[in-house]
Amino acid sequence: MFSLQSIVYLVIAVILSMSIHETAHGLVSYWMGDPTAKLEGRLSLNPFKHVDWLGLVCLLICGFGWAKPVPIDARYYKDAKTGIIWTSFAGPVANFLLSFICIFLFYALYKFAPQFMMTSVGYFVSNTLTYTGLISTGFGIFNLIPVPPLDGSKILFSFLPDDKYYKFIDGAPWMNILFIFLIFTGLLDYPLGMLRSNMIQFFEMIAKMILGF
Repeated sequence: MFSLQSIVYLVIAVILSMSIHETAHGLVSYWMGDPTAKLEGRLSLNPFKHVDWLGLVCLLICGFGWAKPVPIDARYYKDAKTGIIWTSFAGPVANFLLSFICIFLFYALYKFAPQFMMTSVGYFVSNTLTYTGLISTGFGIFNLIPVPPLDGSKILFSFLPDDKYYKFIDGAPWMNILFIFLIFTGLLDYPLGMLRSNMIQFFEMIAKMILGF
């Protein structure tokens, strides 16, 4: 049973993770010549421009979810496949970067301002950093699963010949069924949880090394 306080932390973490993820997609696509996301107002950290309500619920409950995909038009790219790969990578990479920043700031506070962490404001800040680090890492990992419509499918399928690539990238009914099956059966909860734990430990190790722990 979630407490009101933990729900507040989760909502903040979800908003940050989801907004950073989708904004990164749009920014990289824009940098590669595609104005679609900008024209539709998606180059924004405003969560209401990115929220997918089912994905939000899954993210809050399971730690893995999705947001409303940022529209891209690969026709603007010099090379469509390459553009899609970089645009798809951008969201998860942004999530991992956000997670590392949160973990680094947590340990920086722990080392340089331990008394602050004992205050009510410090307690709120440190818990927000912890929740955001966990949620953002999970969100990034989840989106790398190679099943449409997740980012991982766009990256993996780019190695296929063009005729098969565009067939897979558009998705198929069995892929949608597989996606729903994986979400609601929880079959991926354990392996994804292990990946998240390992990545968090790696980020902690790097942060401690930099801070001289």
